[in-house]
Amino acid sequence: MNSTLSAMCDKYPELTVCIPDLEKAITLLKSTFHSDGKLLLCGNGGSASDSEHIVGELMKGFRSPRILRDEDREPFLQQFPEEGNFLAGHLQGALPAISLVSHTALANAYANDVSSEMVFAQQVYGYGRTNDILLGISTSGNSLNVIRAVQVAKVRGLQTIGLTGRSGGRMAGLCDVTIRVPWDLTPDIQERHLPIYHALCIVLEEEFFPS
Repeated sequence: MNSTLSAMCDKYPELTVCIPDLEKAITLLKSTFHSDGKLLLCGNGGSASDSEHIVGELMKGFRSPRILRDEDREPFLQQFPEEGNFLAGHLQGALPAISLVSHTALANAYANDVSSEMVFAQQVYGYGRTNDILLGISTSGNSLNVIRAVQVAKVRGLQTIGLTGRSGGRMAGLCDVTIRVPWDLTPDIQERHLPIYHALCIVLEEEFFPS
């Protein structure tokens, strides 16, 4: 077992049962990012906040400064000789991730004009490409707008990961991988989602931005 996942299990022994599915999710994400794909995320309420949180850990340094390599710095120095060092020195390596919950104008317009349950689905339809992954977060596994997004993702050829509670709900039968924390109440589930996705982000950072 990866040392980061082992450390997570030491702190949260009940999450040991999630390791096989978490490892599958990590494998899918490594493949996506190695293929220049991106991660789309969605959820409601606290799970919307989790979507934002995950993007924050992937798009900038988490535990590593992710300093640009010389070959990545050079184009900035050539294009902007006087400011290239500043630009390159204040950029960090990123794993492309988009939180679908942040697009307020689009979400309100689509909910008003078309259907509230299809807001995330429309974004997946617009953004999603074959190499991408959708991560849907729902403590029940039955959030209809997340389900619709997963359905569209499958039609569009995206891989799908669900992060849910004990039952997995409908997402368990839809997603390619479903990580189900062994709790039933929303606050308990959300408390365990955080160490799951922190571990996931750490492992990905170690893969793509080794110290």
